[in-house]
Amino acid sequence: MSQHTLEKPQLTTVAHRISSDAEAIDVAHRLAEQFRQGAAERDKHRKLPIAELDAFSQSGLWAITVPRQYGGAEVSYRTLGEVIRIISAVDPSLGQLPQNHFVVVEHLVLDASETQKQFFLELVLKGARFGNAFSEKGSRTVAEFETRITPDGTGYVVNGTKFFSTGALLAHWIPIVTVDATGLPHLALAEQGTPGLQVINDWSSFGQRTTASGTVIIDQVKVPQEHVVPIYQAFARPTVGGPVSQFIQAAVDAGIAEGAVEATIQYIRQHARPWIDDKHSQHASEDPYTIQQVGDIKLRLNAAIAILERAADKIQIAAADATESHVAAASIAVAEAKVLTTEIALLASNKLFELSGTRSTLEDYNLDRHWRNARTHTLHDPVRWKFHAIGNYYLNEVNPPRHPWI
Repeated sequence: MSQHTLEKPQLTTVAHRISSDAEAIDVAHRLAEQFRQGAAERDKHRKLPIAELDAFSQSGLWAITVPRQYGGAEVSYRTLGEVIRIISAVDPSLGQLPQNHFVVVEHLVLDASETQKQFFLELVLKGARFGNAFSEKGSRTVAEFETRITPDGTGYVVNGTKFFSTGALLAHWIPIVTVDATGLPHLALAEQGTPGLQVINDWSSFGQRTTASGTVIIDQVKVPQEHVVPIYQAFARPTVGGPVSQFIQAAVDAGIAEGAVEATIQYIRQHARPWIDDKHSQHASEDPYTIQQVGDIKLRLNAAIAILERAADKIQIAAADATESHVAAASIAVAEAKVLTTEIALLASNKLFELSGTRSTLEDYNLDRHWRNARTHTLHDPVRWKFHAIGNYYLNEVNPPRHPWI
């Protein structure tokens, strides 16, 4: 792991502009085949996917949720989930990197002024990447922030320290979640290289190794008033801000599960041996118990993806008509998807070794990356609280709380 900072990412060319859902999915498939090459080596050596990330954002996929009125494709949430899932199946770190970017785009659409929307959404269409400086690791809960924004002349000054800053190291802009004197959260968007803004590549997790989700130091960072968005408004009223954030997380987990299932099938076909008590099978793929187990994990994967797509449809309804009931239904549908995608990601990455045998644990294969990625990414928010929200909704007709983790 390297702890040095990289050169400031430069946006030197204008990204391709995707025009439809079908084109977005086609581009994602083509990029996935490209990203598959070297994914295991990038993970093994913690090599940041700089070239791959440039190709990803320049493809136009990072702008697919920009509304049509601002020049974007405004793809469906189903398409957004499928794009994230396709990329995550071959390299979950690359699949996770745009997660917060899409959340920022959502909040710009929900809460920014018209001038801010025109400015920032045009940057996104040109290929600009948003990282994030959201979470802090020293507070009592993930939702309590110590990073402060204070008035400073005609603008503001921001101070604090962030962690879990996925994508910030390689982003063109770093949106900082900060609170004002009354405790209300605001989003301060600072351009990479702004004086006082330092991004450190000190992410040392055993999984999702190349997301550069380390530290951001914010020391007297000046942000003009026109770059500050009152994101607290997204949770003061019913919006899809929370469900969208969680939906993308679930899509990453579904992609991790897909990658693990595919690795299991390929290893069994190419390397695994039948067990000694199987007197009839010539190949492990003929073992009746292995066949049953592969059928089970594939069935569970398909079920999780189906529930993920159902959640996308619920978000679509809530985005079009953001009533309390529609947003609550969307949040619960996403919670259900998050439970199932978490479970299948962990199950599939564990079954990979059970069905493949001891030789599959050799470092040469680096198959443990599937389990490491699943175990790391599914920790983003605890599914035990998803079960609580789901049960309380159906049993007691209690709507889930409004925040980015439900």
